[in-house]
Amino acid sequence: MADRYALITVDTEALPKRASEDHVSRLMWGKHEKGTAGVREMCSIGDEFGAKHVFFVDLCGCYSYLSEASEVVRWLDAEGQDVQLHTHPEYLPKSFWADCGLSARPEYMNQYTDDSRAEFVLKHFGGLISGITGKELRAFRAGSFRWNACTIRALNAAAIPLSFNNSMCAVHAKQSPYGEPTNLPYRWSNGVIEVPTTEKRILPKLGKDEWWARLTYPESSYFRFRPWWGKLLLDAFSGGPDFSVFLLHSWSLLYWDENGYASYKDDRRIDGYRKFMSRLTKDYDVITTADFLDLYSRGKISTTHTVDVARAELKPSIDKVC
Repeated sequence: MADRYALITVDTEALPKRASEDHVSRLMWGKHEKGTAGVREMCSIGDEFGAKHVFFVDLCGCYSYLSEASEVVRWLDAEGQDVQLHTHPEYLPKSFWADCGLSARPEYMNQYTDDSRAEFVLKHFGGLISGITGKELRAFRAGSFRWNACTIRALNAAAIPLSFNNSMCAVHAKQSPYGEPTNLPYRWSNGVIEVPTTEKRILPKLGKDEWWARLTYPESSYFRFRPWWGKLLLDAFSGGPDFSVFLLHSWSLLYWDENGYASYKDDRRIDGYRKFMSRLTKDYDVITTADFLDLYSRGKISTTHTVDVARAELKPSIDKVC
């Protein structure tokens, strides 16, 4: 690739265990008693540098606050942000599944053995987002990168062309059965294009397994593997990869308190994000999923190889409680 492209992806979620109350307000909007640091602030900083984010919005984890979360989707779309699909179906109430005539199990998408179940999740919650934005979905990322071959086949059935699920971190955490050790886009055998989250292989110490670190802002204890983000961020700029996918969350500008709840402490992460965006946009063209597909159609971005979907079939070793 002669040009350098980056996507800034934001998993936008309000999971029950991340706040004591007012989950959408605290975890998406980032509103707290002492200050605010959420999606509005991210968008404002991005706009300062002419960059739009890809917001992967989860409506499952905040199903009890669906109308509030829908307002977040509506606002992001009105601001010209790229709103795509994210799902944590493991948090859906049992009543939801009963009303749909389905079993509540298996809970996690990496445990699905039925393509129709995965297809239902994508079409149902994707339909909610499309119903608000009036736009067809272009991309999907599974909650906590929990996915398997059912997910990829369901994406094709749901006419969603891009998968943002490949992660070696997830493979090592037993959250997905398969991953390609690459940061470049590749193609699944059913035509779905995989856009890996940028990760770096960390060579193991003697007697220990290798592991992978994700390119995130900021460093977060949420991940099992410490991302060493300071060095990774530096490596991602001049002299780094020509194609990068950054991972953030709607709560990435907040901090975790002693109870494990997201909280506002100060503006340091907001200020740091502005500096990060300033540097990033000097070295990369920050693109959206629509830009990606356009660049792909014109040969400016290409896939490196094709992988048989069957390689991502569920394996018995997948952790049943991850």
